Parts: sequence; C-alpha cells; structure tokens
Amino acid sequence: MDLQEPVRIAAISDIHSNLLALQAVWEDLQKHSPDLVVCLGDHLWGSLQPRLVADFLMEHGVLCISGNQDRSIHSPTEQEKASADFAFLHSELSEHHLQWLLEMPATLNLPGVLLCHGTPTSDTTYLLETVTEHGVRLASEAEILQRLDHETAPLVLCGHSHVARVVQAGNQLIVNPGSVGIPAYDDDVPYPHVMESGSPHARYALLSRTGSGWSVSLQNVVYDWEVTAQTAALRGRSDRACWIRTGRVEPFNFTQNHLQ
Repeated sequence: MDLQEPVRIAAISDIHSNLLALQAVWEDLQKHSPDLVVCLGDHLWGSLQPRLVADFLMEHGVLCISGNQDRSIHSPTEQEKASADFAFLHSELSEHHLQWLLEMPATLNLPGVLLCHGTPTSDTTYLLETVTEHGVRLASEAEILQRLDHETAPLVLCGHSHVARVVQAGNQLIVNPGSVGIPAYDDDVPYPHVMESGSPHARYALLSRTGSGWSVSLQNVVYDWEVTAQTAALRGRSDRACWIRTGRVEPFNFTQNHLQ
C-alpha cells in the first residue's frame, strides 16, 4: 500500500493483555474499514490473557512495534524477573510467541509516518508528557521536537503514556491513541506520578489522510471491563483492577513499585 495516497489508519497501543478490550476495539474499528492497523507496543504484559492477545494480533496481521514491556519479556530487570507478571507471561507464551516479540522492531518508518512506543530513541520516555517532582504536564513544543531527535515524518504515532492526545509540534502531527487495555496506572520513574484517562473505555485512534493533512478521531469503546477487572484481582492485582474499572488510580500509593 502506498501511504502517500489518501489512506485510513487505525492506531492501537498498550493492550497489556486485555483481550476483551482488544476484541471490542477491533469490532469497532472494522466499521471504519481502515487500510492499515498498527499497534504501538506493550501488547502482553498485564497478567490477563497474553497468549490469546498475541494469537489475535498475529492472526489479524496487525503491524506491531515493540514497547518497553515487550522488551522486558526478553530482557527483564531483576525486579521484573522476580515479579508474578513475568512468571505468568512465561507460563502462557510459547516459543512461537517469544520469537514474534523478539523480531518486532522498536520503531518503524513508513512513508510519511513514524511509529514509536515512547520516543524514537527511548521506549521508556514519554514523547508528549513531561514528568517533574510536581506532577505530569503536557510537554512543550521544544521538548517534543528535542525528543523526536531530528525525525521529520509529518505524522508520528506513539504510545507508552496511555493518554490519548493529538499534538502539533512544528510541522509534525503527533498522535497517541491512548491505551486499549489499561486506562490508568502509577509509576515512580523519574518521579512518582499517575497517568489517568478518567474512564474505563478502551481507546484507539482513526486517522485519515486528506489533501490538507491528517484528520484524527480519538475513539472510546465500551466493553465488559468489570469482567477484566475481576480477572486482574484474581491474579493478585487489585490495583490494576481499579485502573481497569475506573480509569483512575485510587488510592495513589507508591509503597510498591507497580509495573504498568
């Protein structure tokens, strides 16, 4: 497909093994007949249905790049390796799944479109948000352009923060479709902070190339999030269950270092 021609792209990201959310998003996006579906990383980490999510993405030919927590499945930190999430993932995934993850690129350049998880050079850095000791704010245009590191694609699709945004920086349009599967989380790197979408909907973005640029629609999809929240709770993640059913982090507690 020639992406220089008018085209429809569906962008999904940060599924985190939430199969019900992915199925709902897939059903919704099919109504719009996209020419291409891309997934921007963090597909499987989440102690929900990693094997079934991997099978779904492979079966449907979704163009996937790797996220930081896809990379961690192969190259975990000591903390990640000791986690229940890591053990569960490796009990679920076959060598076929692991090879699929290993072969996934960290970034991908299509004609006029750049796919990255965080930034083009770091899958653990937010492209559109800046975290300070005072909280999270929208990154400035200068910060975004610096993080793009001279990448000049007119359209940049990114994930990682789980926050749906459409941001113009210079001549570049940057779109984060939000998270399919985990609408909120907490983290303590580089400072303690929360990312919250404010509702439990599964999120993705529809993009249409026109003669004057890209038109973007941020989609919010209903699914049975209570069932998924109960699964997370049964697997020992009451915090993740709260994130899934509310899109908020309650309570905000950093006594444990939770992995998205």
